[in-house]
Order: sequence, then C-alpha cells, then structure tokens
Amino acid sequence: MTDPTATSAKPHPTLQVSNHVVHVVRAFTGRGPTHARTSIDGDLVSVLLRDTLTTGERSLVGDGRGQLVLDMRKAFQMTMGDELIAGVQDILGRRVIAFMSDNHLDPDYAVEVFVLEPDGPEA
Repeated sequence: MTDPTATSAKPHPTLQVSNHVVHVVRAFTGRGPTHARTSIDGDLVSVLLRDTLTTGERSLVGDGRGQLVLDMRKAFQMTMGDELIAGVQDILGRRVIAFMSDNHLDPDYAVEVFVLEPDGPEA
C-alpha cells in the first residue's frame, strides 16, 4: 500500500530554477543570495536575486570601490554561465539560446536572464 502522506511531486519549475541559481552562486562566490524569485513568461526566464554581496564586497562598496565589485561579479557570472544554463535547460527541458546577467549595488540586487529557444512558432 502506498503511503498517502508521501510526496513524489517535484517542486514547481520556478522554485527549482531559483534553488539552482542560488546553489550555483553560493558554490562560486562562497555566499548565496538570501532571496530569489523566478518568473517564466514564454521564452523568457528571469531570476531576481536580493542580498547577494559578500561581507568583503560590501566593505569594498562602502570604501567607494563599487566598480571593482561590479567587474568582479561580472567575471563570476560569466564563469558560472555554463553551469547556470545547464541547470535551467535540465529543469525546463528547453535549450537556452541567450544568457544575460547584471548586478546593482545599492540596493543589493542581481538578475540572471535566460532566453529559451522558441517552443513552437514565434509570434
């Protein structure tokens, strides 16, 4: 007999993508964002991250070296790109054809954007 309280259902794809992005950012930077929200609209997947900066990065920003932090974050994002893309493709079962990423320091936000290959005829 099957346990009626057991759940084998996977979390919603938006939650899976958010968790994946947070995990990858944490693995590469040593600290993951404290908030992540994923939106999927047709071929567009966007992940808004909040509270992403490490203590060291916050110190640099406070010392007027925000551009250095932005440049370093851009390098991390390009290095993480292949792993982020692979996870999104695996979760959604669709190919990512474009990836964009950016940060804002104050307030502390980041965004990861994935454009999926069209699923059927384009409008």
